[in-house]
Amino acid sequence: MTVLAFLNQKGGTGKTTLSLNVAYGLAQAGERVLLIDADQQASANAWSSLREDQPFSVFAVPRKNLHKEVDRQRNFYDWIVIDGTPRDDAVTRSCLIAADLVVIPIEPSALSAWASDRTVGQVEEARIYRPGLRAFFVISRKIAGTVLGREMRMLELPLPALQTEITQRVAFAESMLQAQSIQEYAPHSPAAHEIANLIKELRNV
Repeated sequence: MTVLAFLNQKGGTGKTTLSLNVAYGLAQAGERVLLIDADQQASANAWSSLREDQPFSVFAVPRKNLHKEVDRQRNFYDWIVIDGTPRDDAVTRSCLIAADLVVIPIEPSALSAWASDRTVGQVEEARIYRPGLRAFFVISRKIAGTVLGREMRMLELPLPALQTEITQRVAFAESMLQAQSIQEYAPHSPAAHEIANLIKELRNV
């Protein structure tokens, strides 16, 4: 059983999009999946409420005792995916207590990497008590046809970056408007292929 948290206190990095699509992909692979929406905006919960079918469970738990809810649910799921809050607060710390694996989405710019410093610092603090906590960057919202992702890897990032990069694509926004995953909306698209690669990598880190 794995608890995967997508965290970044910088907004607009694609955290919710990744959380929903990874949760959907895992569920389609036969895993029992719970997505916990820890963001007070509750975008993931809203997405779920617009659907007729529910491919995975979604709980809205933007509370500082979120880790206790995770503990209560552990025996019922193979994966718990947390869509974290962008705020630097007790909810984020609770996410880190709960998580086995943290993924920090960053845009392919030095400014985005620097803006994630506080999240990285919280990961390092959590590792004092949980030395086995795994944490990675994922380059998200990459501009197609540029080498920005490669240039990001040349920076001295404080955490390793996953090999999979997620490109900024209209299909992601369109699928969210339809309350669909990218796998449903455009199953053979480059966007769906990137999500599949990300899921494969997350299973093996």
